Amino acid sequence: MQHVRATYIDGRWGEGSGPELEVGSAADGSVLARFRGAGADDVERACAAADAAWPAWAATSVADRVDLLRRTADLVAKRADELGSVAAQEVGTPVRLASTVHGHLVAATVRDVATTLEAYAFEERIGNSLILREPIGVAAAITAWNYPLYQLATKLVPALAAGCTVVLKPSEVAPLTTIAFFEVLAEAGLPAGVANLVVGTGAEAGEALVTDPRVGIVSFTGSTQTGARIAELAAPGITRVTLELGGKSASVVLDDADLAQAVPASLRGCLMNNGQTCAALTRLIVPRSRLTEVEQLLAEAVAQLVTGDPRDDATDVGPVASAVQRERVLGHVRGALAEGAVLIAGGPDPVAEAPAGGHYVRPTVLRVEPHLRIAREEVFGPVLCVIPVDSEEEAVAVANGTDYGLSGAVWSGDPDRALAVARRLRTGQVAVNGGPFNISAPFGGYQRSGYGREGGRFGLEEYFEIKAVQL
Repeated sequence: MQHVRATYIDGRWGEGSGPELEVGSAADGSVLARFRGAGADDVERACAAADAAWPAWAATSVADRVDLLRRTADLVAKRADELGSVAAQEVGTPVRLASTVHGHLVAATVRDVATTLEAYAFEERIGNSLILREPIGVAAAITAWNYPLYQLATKLVPALAAGCTVVLKPSEVAPLTTIAFFEVLAEAGLPAGVANLVVGTGAEAGEALVTDPRVGIVSFTGSTQTGARIAELAAPGITRVTLELGGKSASVVLDDADLAQAVPASLRGCLMNNGQTCAALTRLIVPRSRLTEVEQLLAEAVAQLVTGDPRDDATDVGPVASAVQRERVLGHVRGALAEGAVLIAGGPDPVAEAPAGGHYVRPTVLRVEPHLRIAREEVFGPVLCVIPVDSEEEAVAVANGTDYGLSGAVWSGDPDRALAVARRLRTGQVAVNGGPFNISAPFGGYQRSGYGREGGRFGLEEYFEIKAVQL
């Protein structure tokens, strides 16, 4: 167990002024770290530091910002294994994936922002007008516990690239990789006050950050409920807000799809990071005529998975991040079975082979009807809902029959047919026949999945004000 410092303000590490907090291991429940959380006083100092540093940072050249980001990416890549090891403990990501997800993907995203910035046109002419893009000022970034560094790379990094200064509040559940990232920023040469860290609870630090009058934009990733609260708090100040919230994404398998490809890929899309992914493909919509084949493939695939200690290279599915999250996921599974869902694989029984004290949930597959609660609400754990339908029209209607709209997938033997269905889905991203994730493409949602976009030039542009100069 280590004692960590929870604030990095104006280039100096320090203790917070809020309550004592601790970081628990998802793997075995042990205490990884204790720290004094940041309070409202710390947030005030951080916002003041960011505000004071902003004019000089906004005046730096694009070339200097690009160079700093590339140095940062190189340092993150060098520490990828270390970052992955920490994330395996505090988040539960299996260690053989963790260095990629929480290390190399982060480094690649920072490099992508640098490349985007290098090529970006800050000025353009429209008729007799000169259009200028200028940094907003102080940006507040609030990240969740499931992908803390990737979210940081899609918020703090483009804000810095745009010429904004930043105050970042990560989740107090899993802050250790974020603390390590701020060490990297200091090593890369980021000037004091340009990026500031406050690790604290939402009540102590988050609300003070969102309502600080110096903040020009708030970027939040987390639950829809908390996102609504942030929008409410920001409204009196007319503070710009971008929200990346929950999801209940569907993988739509059409009747001419290759099941041997579509079904395992959809299961992987559900179980990534132990199901703790806002864009997880948690609904598998399949033709009723092929339901038996689909369920057999799923049962066989789940039977091959190793659920256990995320620090073990053999593990496919690790724990969820906390005891609270484990009980939430199991509550959804038990409730679905009580409502009439059919268990295909897994279930709510304990994972006897996993370390004692950890927060483990069996990878679970349920056959459900679209009206069941588990088919409508985000579970945020390793649970897949199979929903049989009788036509393509019904498949689209079921896929769109949710309050969310973050991600999705379509599978068909005819790529044109798959694309036509993808166009009809009300969601921010759709993968056609396994199209890979693209860090340069816009990421964000429809409906209760939020508004605003991250990634590539779309994420960079969230941090600009736009001025028209009439000539």
